[in-house]
Amino acid sequence: MVSFRRGKRKTGMAENNAAEAARERREEDAPAEGVRVRDRRRVSLDESGEGVQVQEGEAPSLRPTVVEELEARTRAAEQKALDVQARFEQVRAQLQRETDETRQRLNRAADERAGRAKAEFVASLLPVLDNLQRAVEAAEQGGTMETLLDGLRGTIGGFEQALAAAGAEPVSAVGAQFDPEQHEAVDTVEVEPEQDHTVTAEYSRGYTMGGQLLRPARVQVGRAQSQNVDE
Repeated sequence: MVSFRRGKRKTGMAENNAAEAARERREEDAPAEGVRVRDRRRVSLDESGEGVQVQEGEAPSLRPTVVEELEARTRAAEQKALDVQARFEQVRAQLQRETDETRQRLNRAADERAGRAKAEFVASLLPVLDNLQRAVEAAEQGGTMETLLDGLRGTIGGFEQALAAAGAEPVSAVGAQFDPEQHEAVDTVEVEPEQDHTVTAEYSRGYTMGGQLLRPARVQVGRAQSQNVDE
């Protein structure tokens, strides 16, 4: 009887010692007061709800969604700006090419027109040359003075027609009022007061073309008594 009680008392002491040791181990393993531990492990259950599986995972992103959206919009805007700039450069290069081609085409057309006008003018002078040659041949063969004069008059008429076809117009001279911008006074002659500053003779004809003076007419100007001609 005594031995049974002793055995029961020893068993109770052993259990108390084991409980005390377990409590001490829990206190040693417990984290210090005030320190929070975040468990980054992920727990997944199987279909039966059993079999817990713990996996190490990455920390969740802390960047706000708004910031990410703004960054995405910024990148899209930058790409759009680059596309617009590239399109602008392409259009500008195309316009430059078209402008250069148009300028070259206009220059070629202008050169062709000038060449045709020059050729036409030279062609219009060829009959004048023919008439001069005929006049010389007639004089060498002993033609009369009247025949020679008729040939010269025809030559002059043909030359005037060629000038008119080219756009050259003669300057009005004899009988016109002296104009220092179109006339060049070579000398003067005394005239009645009503003919003062009037062209009385023409020594060489002046011409204009397209409103521009090719050369002034060299003329004689009438001067009334005690009057000076403005040259």
